[in-house]
Amino acid sequence: MSAFLKKLLLTGVLLGSTLAAQAAGPLKVAVTDLAYEERVQEYFRSIKASEKSSLRASGRESERESDYSYSRRSSGSLSARSESSFSYEEGTYSYIERGELRKFTADIKGEMLKSGYFQVVQAKPYTAKNTEKLYDVIARIKQGMYPGADYVLFGSINSIEFRQEANPIDHTDTVSHTLSLELVAEFSLISTKNYQVKAAFSAMGEGQDVKLMSSRGGRIVLNRGKVVSEVSKSLGQDVIKQLEEQLAALSGDSLPVRESVIQQERSREEVIIFR
Repeated sequence: MSAFLKKLLLTGVLLGSTLAAQAAGPLKVAVTDLAYEERVQEYFRSIKASEKSSLRASGRESERESDYSYSRRSSGSLSARSESSFSYEEGTYSYIERGELRKFTADIKGEMLKSGYFQVVQAKPYTAKNTEKLYDVIARIKQGMYPGADYVLFGSINSIEFRQEANPIDHTDTVSHTLSLELVAEFSLISTKNYQVKAAFSAMGEGQDVKLMSSRGGRIVLNRGKVVSEVSKSLGQDVIKQLEEQLAALSGDSLPVRESVIQQERSREEVIIFR
């Protein structure tokens, strides 16, 4: 089957329409920023001290004099009161933090455009203060956050982890310094018309920077930007690969999965040796 007919068949699977409708063009898809949810713990310490005091004094004096006598009387009182309090409290409290990561979606959009099956529609960012509704994609569709889109590709992060390691190489005076990042996210392709999920999968992005340096010392700077770029590219490639495979399975055909030149380049590790 030609690539053109396969493209039409893929479009028909999603739209459930005739071949005439398939010729209308690529599917319009809005790609959301990657949502995340994590539990945050914070340490707190509270010290409260207060003191209150009062002083009250009173006095009375009387004097009496006549032709035959003289008298003088005086009296007084003094009262004092003092109160103090002190409290100390420390511990940790936790809360759920939700939001959207404004990274790692550009290469997903790029891979979708290169496939020729999709037209990317700009989605509105989630700006509401009530983050509990972040994962309610249907409510966001109804609010018009994806104007003109036939489908929404919603992604949420499962795991994201940076690692930095230094490992001596046996029988040498060289140390291998590595900075790596691994990101795993879940994706769902959701129809804006009937809210059905047409595809669902997990995708991974990986990247690393490796430099070798003499154990005699020196300052090593690992390229964080390179690592993030590799993660973004590999995530985009994994997303489009699984998206094509799932949609092809629905059509009962086998769409050609494009070999990634970038993926092959990533397998060739770039090493810089500092002496």
